[in-house]
Amino acid sequence: MTGSLSEFNTLVNAEDYLKFFQIPYDQKMVNVNRLHILQKFSKYIKEIDADNSQLNDSERLSKYREALEKAYQVFIESTPQQEKLFKVFHQKPKNVVKLTEIDSD
Repeated sequence: MTGSLSEFNTLVNAEDYLKFFQIPYDQKMVNVNRLHILQKFSKYIKEIDADNSQLNDSERLSKYREALEKAYQVFIESTPQQEKLFKVFHQKPKNVVKLTEIDSD
């Protein structure tokens, strides 16, 4: 990895991050899971930044690379519905009563 933290901070899309960290990827998989990968990656970055305030730029970027690899791998092994990263997956449908909610008093 030859990039700097300031270069990292200019990246915008999933492909840019994957190329920056020289992580091989499947374009079809990224096309389908782009937002989910970035959301998971963002979550991991926040955890890294909260727990490792003493890291130098190189160490931080190394941890970020590991986080991106992990986020990418999650969606190779799982689905967005299983991960439930976005609010829409946590909302209860309106006007729907599940059988488990019916009580037989």
